Amino acid sequence: MRKSALLFLCRAVMVAIPSMVWAQEAEYPIIVVPTGTQSYSFPEGYQTPWDEIQIRVTEKMSPNLFVLHGSKGLDRSHPDASGGRAMVLFGEDGVLLVDTENRQVADKTLAAIRSFTDGPIKVLINTHIHSDHTGANAFFARQGALIFAQENLRLDMINPRRPNGQLAPPLDTDAVPVVTYDYDPTAPGKPAFTFTMNGETVDVIPMMPSHTAGDTVVRFRNANVIYIEDFYRNFGYPFAAQTSGGSIKGMIEAIDLFQTIAGPDTWLIPGHGTLIHREDLLPYRAMLVDILAKVTALRNEGKSLQQVLAANLTASYEQKTQGDTQQSKDRFITAVYDEVQDFPPIVNGRRAMPTPL
Repeated sequence: MRKSALLFLCRAVMVAIPSMVWAQEAEYPIIVVPTGTQSYSFPEGYQTPWDEIQIRVTEKMSPNLFVLHGSKGLDRSHPDASGGRAMVLFGEDGVLLVDTENRQVADKTLAAIRSFTDGPIKVLINTHIHSDHTGANAFFARQGALIFAQENLRLDMINPRRPNGQLAPPLDTDAVPVVTYDYDPTAPGKPAFTFTMNGETVDVIPMMPSHTAGDTVVRFRNANVIYIEDFYRNFGYPFAAQTSGGSIKGMIEAIDLFQTIAGPDTWLIPGHGTLIHREDLLPYRAMLVDILAKVTALRNEGKSLQQVLAANLTASYEQKTQGDTQQSKDRFITAVYDEVQDFPPIVNGRRAMPTPL
């Protein structure tokens, strides 16, 4: 009797396991802290209070794949959530970190990681050069992380220049990636590296010049998640960082690539804004194509930048765009205007954009 009862119990447990696993998987993503979606305003001269910003787990994409992000409503540059998202894959093999948040909150980012794992930080992948994604590079390199990035990112980082073209102060050498790779235009979407860690298969995929010339996306195959950095955002208008090699046309190419490298149920994690699926990229693409065509037509007619800005070409999109400040709109239109004529080439990871008149 006892043996039969035990056999029955074992069978019942075995039958229950698949449904339990499915139920657990179905819970993801778990939104721990929702991203801000309202419009924010800041007084003139406002400075980000770094001491008030907290770095927390904001989304859980699988049992060992977490997203970190900062407080909303405090960072003027990124009011929806301070800084850019960072992702942490953790387990017995140590920590794989995607991006690092701002330099000013490095210790808080590490504290957030230590709230769920004490594993050694082994790998750091930079998705693009901006300081809200690479600002704490040196800090995490000193924790033992080996930094991976596109070669264009490294070149941009070691040749720092201000928007007016003047040399900027050199960065801490510990912040510079030590393992680099290039985008191959003949094989878009092909991983430069694949890591097998902590039960995950992680593809490091270099991208065409889009947000910058050194963009990388990171695919977590088992979790069915891709971190897509900043070529897409649904908080504010598109941002092609042209001095770092960004391109509006490259953003369109990036969206097209995602129709093949992401499945319909793949969660896409942008650096800013809310989580999406690949179909959510299509209205964004349509806006890019529309604005590009309109600005091209106006510039071909000899219209000045000020005349194009005054045309309010984004009016039909304003009700659909969160965080649509005048600065965000003007930056977007100016980038398109600059790209459609005499667009400088990428040299050492950068574009020498003409000084605005």
